[in-house]
Amino acid sequence: MISLEVKQLNAWFGNAQVLRSIDVAAADRSVTAIIGPSGCGKSTLLRCMNRMHEEVRGARVEGQVLFGGADIYAPDTDPVQVRRQIGMVFQRPNPFPTMSVFDNAVAGLKLTGRLPKGELHDRAEQALRAAGLWDEVKDRLQEPGGRLSGGQQQRLCIARALAVEPQILLMDEPASALDPASTLRIEELIAELKRDYAVIIVTHNMQQAARVSDSTLFMLYGEVVEFAATQKVFTNPDDRRTEDYVTGRFG
Repeated sequence: MISLEVKQLNAWFGNAQVLRSIDVAAADRSVTAIIGPSGCGKSTLLRCMNRMHEEVRGARVEGQVLFGGADIYAPDTDPVQVRRQIGMVFQRPNPFPTMSVFDNAVAGLKLTGRLPKGELHDRAEQALRAAGLWDEVKDRLQEPGGRLSGGQQQRLCIARALAVEPQILLMDEPASALDPASTLRIEELIAELKRDYAVIIVTHNMQQAARVSDSTLFMLYGEVVEFAATQKVFTNPDDRRTEDYVTGRFG
């Protein structure tokens, strides 16, 4: 079942076109990896998927992003609601450093309205468990989030995204700033999350893409070169440029 579908998407920063006629579909309960060299438009595509691209001055989008069959760029669509349903985890962990672990986990929930204290705690625990962090922080909930390790901070950011109960989770290089042990934990977490979510991940790490994803999109110069099952992309791609990239001949 398709969870998110991008159709003929074009995007600009001012007069500079950075995405050209992108078509891609992400399946529910699966991991889609977006790969390609720096500057090819990977992160821009990800941000277009939950209307964050338009937050940049001078940025604009043409085309469609269909979620639940509806275009998230339709005039009557609330972008805040879109971002609740299509969550985002950024490249570098960005918890609120002086805010407690608990308050970090429920920060998004507090913005959406008042919840009873008991329900807020339950939702925080549920999100922290889903992010594989609860056992490590259950006795540290009132400590500042900035005191956690880098890997823990990234999982706290994942918990914050999950607490508002999205249907899709976008991840932009979620392990690039982490040590190998923390990277492995994030990859294990992605495998766990796809049981309940569609996960779309941007990564420069070819081995990571091969390990965690079911489908892979290879981009070059703002265009789609190849989109197929990950095994095919890495072992029998249709385009020579794909083979050159995944084998390290360029990029």
